[in-house]
Amino acid sequence: MGGREWCHRELYPFSSVIAVDSITVGVTTLFKSANSRGMSTYVFLVYSYAIASLLLLPAPFFSLKSRELPPLGLVMVAKIGLLGLLGGLSQVLGYAGVSMSSPTLGSAISNLTPALTFIFAILFRSK
Repeated sequence: MGGREWCHRELYPFSSVIAVDSITVGVTTLFKSANSRGMSTYVFLVYSYAIASLLLLPAPFFSLKSRELPPLGLVMVAKIGLLGLLGGLSQVLGYAGVSMSSPTLGSAISNLTPALTFIFAILFRSK
C-alpha cells in the first residue's frame, strides 16, 4: 500500500509536469516549422484547438466524479469567457513572439512563469 500512495503523491505530479513541458516544447517547435513554411499563426491555433477539443471531448465520460453539475450563472459564464479570451490572446502573442525568434527562447520564457507568479504574489502581498 505504501508504494501506491507514494506514486500518487510523488511520482504522478512529477511525471505530469515533465509530460506537459515536453508537449509544450514539441508544439512550439512544430509551430516554428509550420510558420517558416508559410502557415499563419491563426490557422495553427485553430488546428491546435480543434485537436485539443477532440482529444479532451471524451474525458467527462470516463470521469469518476459525480454527474451533478453546478449551477451556471452569469458570473461563471463571464469568468469562463474572460479566461478563454486571455488564454487565446496569450497564445496568439506567444506564437507571434516565437515566429520572430526561436522555439528555444519561447520555451525558456515559458519556464519563467512560476518565477513571475511568485514575484507578483510578493508584490501584491498574496499568500
